Amino acid sequence: MSEIQFVKFDNEINELVSFMTNNTWEFHLIPNPSKEQIIQNYYTGYYFQNRETFWIINSDNKIGIIIIEDINDTIPLFDIRLDKAVRGKGYGALAVQWIVQYLFTLPDKKIRIEAHTRSDNLAMRKTLFKCRFVKEGYFRNAWENNGGTISDSICYAIIRDDWEKGKITPIKLNEIPF
Repeated sequence: MSEIQFVKFDNEINELVSFMTNNTWEFHLIPNPSKEQIIQNYYTGYYFQNRETFWIINSDNKIGIIIIEDINDTIPLFDIRLDKAVRGKGYGALAVQWIVQYLFTLPDKKIRIEAHTRSDNLAMRKTLFKCRFVKEGYFRNAWENNGGTISDSICYAIIRDDWEKGKITPIKLNEIPF
């Protein structure tokens, strides 16, 4: 695996359409977005309004995209999408590590970073665990899928204090049984 770069998205709409339509996003609401949907999202500000979007680049090839949501909040979330050709090769973990470093070194002092995923997205769950995110919640029937099905969802997070000190604070979910 060669070194990757993270480059801010800058109006490359044709490349965005190509990337998004040449892959299937099975763990997202719309697994196969149309060119028209992507263009509409672009022109209505989806990739920019209270968000920052970055390309993941390997050897001049755009292999993924990161969308940081709620960037103006102290508790942002993120979405990572990798090209099918590079999935399972460690790029997801590198991207998550970059996101954590990027967000926690911004001047506005983010408190925590959250990630939500479907319970059956084992690759993302393993990646978040590997990157020191703590599983904080399991939400039953909380993820609506295309076609009307519903899946369970899991919330992971990393907090600034843990990141700064290189530790993991245990959660107190079951400290009180109700």
